[in-house]
Parts: sequence; structure tokens; C-alpha cells
Amino acid sequence: MAELLSARQILDRLVAFPTVSRETNLPLIDWVEEYLASHGIVSHRYWHEDRTKAALFAHVGPEVDGGVVLSGHTDVVPVDGQNWATDPWTVVEKDGRLYGRGACDMKGFDALAIWALVEAKRRNVSRPLQLALSFDEEIGCTGAPPMIKAMQGVIPKAAVAIIGEPSRMKCVNGHKGGAGYRVHVKGFEVHSSLLPEGVSAIMEAARLICWLNDRNAENAAKPVTAVAGLFRPPFTTLHSGMIKGGTAHNITAGDCEFVMEFRIVPGEEPEAWYARWEEEVARLDAAMKAVRPEAGIHLDRFFDVPPLVPETEGAAETQVRRLTGDNATHVVSYGTEAGQFQAEGYSAVVCGPGDIAQAHQADEYLEVSEFNAGKSFMEKLLADLA
Repeated sequence: MAELLSARQILDRLVAFPTVSRETNLPLIDWVEEYLASHGIVSHRYWHEDRTKAALFAHVGPEVDGGVVLSGHTDVVPVDGQNWATDPWTVVEKDGRLYGRGACDMKGFDALAIWALVEAKRRNVSRPLQLALSFDEEIGCTGAPPMIKAMQGVIPKAAVAIIGEPSRMKCVNGHKGGAGYRVHVKGFEVHSSLLPEGVSAIMEAARLICWLNDRNAENAAKPVTAVAGLFRPPFTTLHSGMIKGGTAHNITAGDCEFVMEFRIVPGEEPEAWYARWEEEVARLDAAMKAVRPEAGIHLDRFFDVPPLVPETEGAAETQVRRLTGDNATHVVSYGTEAGQFQAEGYSAVVCGPGDIAQAHQADEYLEVSEFNAGKSFMEKLLADLA
């Protein structure tokens, strides 16, 4: 007889796999596939191009459209440099909390979703339930879009997508979209006493970072729209959090690299923002080349996440509100894979156990009460599908 695990036991198994984004997630995917197969559930994979990672999706119930897909990511952020009181790859329960890397973000939900899929099979639900587990969410939500496309035509299309990022089991129906750019500024080195004859990559990069700050000031000063007013802060933000460059204090820097990101309010046109940014980069690139043709700026857009736009009487919001009893309006300023499901025609919301404030922290934890609330939600969902 196949081993039947509780949601808590599944969580223990998932956390034990150190699926940091820079590493493979295949041992976890292998385990999930084998566990589902032991209960008669067929899984499908979407492979990363280098085949070191895979997404997994599965379907239970009638082979018809219109079901519910429970979606989560399998990757977690590193523990490097963090001072953990417990082993991050072992779930430790104490003081009403479940400690472990990914326990909150978001293997707690993944465990509940896997448990629910097996239960849906056992209970022979009359409306389909699906599972979708992605990779590389933590480095820009790059794994979900090809996974979602791979699902089409292989399993019936669900009507509702519930993305289980930590929301304290509240129904989040909107989030900001955004994109990230790696920026490489190439200067020309001269002694700093001959500054006008060279190009300082650091000082030119500073002009771009000042441009980001100026746009933030402009956005903060604009009248707040109804949609923007739901967010904190209530405007689109531009940010740089990493920068490096230069070799000595008395040499114009030959190279400077930094990363910038947009967090864009739903309803604003992302491509218009990207065009403004790229136009400013092109303007500065030309000015640098006028001094030294060798100088210039290279951009690499490494992620692009669409917003989750609040739906008017959307199927996902309606169902999740009915199951949670939560009728308040909730939005978040970070991005998730929910906007990517919505872009492919699913009605989508974010709803999962845990507090996002615990994500990525040393001694990351999921409150037992939150995990239990997630279990209760899944029980109600199964009853709904039956």
C-alpha cells in the first residue's frame, strides 16, 4: 500500500531538499513525482534548458476545463552569511513555530497543495484540482511562464489559479509588476588628475542612479490614483540595491556594475517605463562615447513580471473569499507568479499561509496556526470541488 503522508510530514520532506535557486531542484521534483505516482497521479515536467531543474504539474479529477490549480515555487533563497539557531534544512517545531528555510516561502503551501492533490484523488472530486510547482521564482519569476505554456494542451485548463505566497491566508487580488536590469557601465581609465580626458564608469553610473531618484520624487508628488492608493507606497518605484566598480581612488573607474528594478502600479504601462529608462541610458551612452568611443553602457533585462490586476468579480477572488471568509481588499507591492497566470487567461489570486516578513530571514519560520489555517482552507476547497 502506498505511503500516505500528512501535510506536516510532506513539509518535512520538502524542506530537507536544499533547493537554493543556484542549485538543482531535481531531487525534490523526483520525490514529488514518485509520491504522486504511488497514489496513481501522473505528473508532467517542464525542463529548464540546461536540464538541471524542472517544473512539475499534475491533474486530478475529470478531464475537463474549469478546475483549480494550486501553484507554488520550489526554489528558496540562500542561507549564506545568516546566523541560524537551527539546521535550516530540517523543520524544527518550537514555541508554536515551524523553523526551516522555505517553511514560510513557500514550502508550507507546497506541502498543503501536494497533500490536497492526493486527497482529491482519494475523494474522487467532481471538479478538477491541479498542482503546479515552478523553479527560479526567487531570481525573477523566470520559471513559471514557460511552465504555464507547457501546461496548455497537456492538462485541461483550470479556471482559477491560487498562488500560495505568504499572505496570512488573506485574499490578495493585486500586486505591482516590475522588471530588473543588470547595468554594465564601461568607462575609460586615466589618472584622476586628468579627469576630463577619461570617463569614470562610477560617476556616469551615479547619473543613472540619480535619474532613478528623480523619478521616485516625481511619482511621489503625483496625485494618487484609486488603484495606486491600495499600495504601500502608493506609486511606482525605481530602485538600485547593488553596485560595484573601480580599482583605485585616483583612477577614473573603468567599470561599474549595478542592478536596478521597477515596481510598477497596475494600470500603468510597464513598457512605457522601460522605454523611458532605456532612452535615458541611450542618451548617456552617446555622451560617454563622445568623450571616448570605447566607453558605453550595456543593459540586460533579467526579469519581467507582470502585475496582478484586480478583477471585477473574478472567479478566483470569489472562490477564495467564500472559503476564507475574507472580504477585505488586500494588495502587495512585491511581485508573484499570479500575474503570470493571469496573463495566460487564468483568474488568479495570492493566498497562502505565513507572513511575508519572515521570508528570506535567518531562522525563517511558519506559525503552526498559519499552517493549520492553510490545512483548513484545503479541506474547504476539497469539499467545494466534491
